[in-house]
Amino acid sequence: MVDVGGKAETARSATASGRIRMAPATLAAVRDGSGPKGDVLAAARIAGIMAAKKTGELIPLCHPLALDSVSVGFAFLDDGIEVIARASLTGRTGVEMEALTAASIALLTIYDMAKALEKGMVISDIRLLEKTGGKSGHWRSE
Repeated sequence: MVDVGGKAETARSATASGRIRMAPATLAAVRDGSGPKGDVLAAARIAGIMAAKKTGELIPLCHPLALDSVSVGFAFLDDGIEVIARASLTGRTGVEMEALTAASIALLTIYDMAKALEKGMVISDIRLLEKTGGKSGHWRSE
């Protein structure tokens, strides 16, 4: 792992997103909670938050972090769902990996919860949208 012991603690945050495309009937079932496994988005939200907290265990050489906050939100699109995950802390290293992990696992959970309705869903566009804090300061995707 990179030694971050000499770095100053600063407020840091990161926001990541991703999408899952699905058929209109699957999207309708997710939206109204009529899928066979129940409330898809509630399960995906909890899974994303839990995953962010475990990022240091999942990704080699990634620091285990004491997160101050993790949020996972959803936006319905014409052809699927966008996941937006945000992580923050006051610490010596950034939380980009935690935000990306939260978004990824939330998307995988949506797939798992809806796969009985459709196997051909497509997860895509997982990316960092924004980060703040640390030596590199503020960065935002264009």
